[in-house]
Amino acid sequence: MKTRQKILDTAEEIIGEKGYFEASIVEITVKAGVAQGTFYNYFPTKKSVYDELVYQLSSNFRHQIKLAMEGKTTFEEKQRAGFLAFFEWVINHRNFYSIVQQSVLVDKNLYRWYYEKIADGFIKSIEEAVDSHECKALTPETIAYCLMGIGQFIGMRWVFWEERLVPDEVLDEVMEVIFNGLKRQEVK
Repeated sequence: MKTRQKILDTAEEIIGEKGYFEASIVEITVKAGVAQGTFYNYFPTKKSVYDELVYQLSSNFRHQIKLAMEGKTTFEEKQRAGFLAFFEWVINHRNFYSIVQQSVLVDKNLYRWYYEKIADGFIKSIEEAVDSHECKALTPETIAYCLMGIGQFIGMRWVFWEERLVPDEVLDEVMEVIFNGLKRQEVK
């Protein structure tokens, strides 16, 4: 199992840096220190290692978010913890952004699966918040995709481009926009 994971970790690095179409099995095996035959014992094709990367990375980060949200009592606390856990996880998996974005060209069904899995978690959380009157009764799927967009681009701006954790004041403003909106409060 260590060899399989070593291949996956190396593929994450190489595909994330070079791109799916430029990365090669030879390059992955050389950098991982395994024979090409060993690669094929675990993965029949480059596409199969790529698919496994997307599935594994998606599962890992969703699990981290779930753990971060445990013990939080309000919808807002859960969302803040979830966003922060996502940003922290991506710090250690910067190539993740590149790999996922490439999937729109590599396999549109995989790309869609990835985002639908994330949406499922958001939808469940939003439905619970609506039921407990912590959230407006808007369409959960619409809100889920809006929240995903916020997380995606804030993470890209700070974690992917700047290679640092999202600053606290930025996360505070994200939560302000999500929970209080952009409309100014009129003074009476």
